[in-house]
Amino acid sequence: MKLIYYPGCTLKNQARNFDVSTVSSMAELDVEVEELARWNCCGTVHALASDDVMHRMAPVTNLIRVKEANASEFMTSCAMCYNTLKRANIDVKKRADALETINQFLYLEETKYAGDVDVLHLLEYLRDRVGFDKLAEKVKKPLTGLRVACYYGCLLVRPKEVAFDDAENPVVMENLISALGGTPVPFPQKTECCGAHHTVGNPEIVAERTDKIMGSAHEQAADLVVVSCPLCAFNLDFRQDDARRLNPDFHHLPVLYFTQLMALAFGCDDASLRFDLHHIDPLPALAARGLA
Repeated sequence: MKLIYYPGCTLKNQARNFDVSTVSSMAELDVEVEELARWNCCGTVHALASDDVMHRMAPVTNLIRVKEANASEFMTSCAMCYNTLKRANIDVKKRADALETINQFLYLEETKYAGDVDVLHLLEYLRDRVGFDKLAEKVKKPLTGLRVACYYGCLLVRPKEVAFDDAENPVVMENLISALGGTPVPFPQKTECCGAHHTVGNPEIVAERTDKIMGSAHEQAADLVVVSCPLCAFNLDFRQDDARRLNPDFHHLPVLYFTQLMALAFGCDDASLRFDLHHIDPLPALAARGLA
């Protein structure tokens, strides 16, 4: 089985562990991910102004690349890329005038976009196309005893039109963790915002959010937190020292991508995990459960 894969910029840079664990774990599921040729940045954020067609050109260009690959759908594992690509796609499908304008701007492209490509998130693909029962059959190293807090943040569930799960109480990641043999814990903060881009200009806001979110995970006796967004991963992982300065009672917890736990459970090698890229080392928490 072959699947067109859009990695996005961050997965080729700061979140290389997300990229390699995605590709390696999908190979264990007998899914060949083919990286989209000539992909460009998704645009990072969706423009809220309805007449701002310029900021929809970047995502639409990627949709054109999918058509050039003779595909009608593609997958991304990055929540931010998913949100931006999905919202732009929904928008141009609804607004023929905007789509016509974008195609006119992209006059150098031989292929014109007609709203005929679907954007999938990896979690959605695993649930609906692979199936968690089949996924569980591939587990070689069950995550027995590992208590996991699943963090969705904003971009997988907001706005509701992009959500592929219950926007208020999503469970797709929890079901994945259960299929891998782990124990998902109740996590009241799982759809709260991490502070996002405030990490650049107002890091104290992110430190406060990190304290609250990670504190909630600690209260549930979680061993670690899993995410699907590189920005969430950065804020919740690399801002923990700032959170500790705000709150001396703050407890450090590792933050992993859900694909890293997949790769671990599937028995992939260390090069597919890249735990060395984390600020808070996940190995002690994994070793305590006999997983490292």
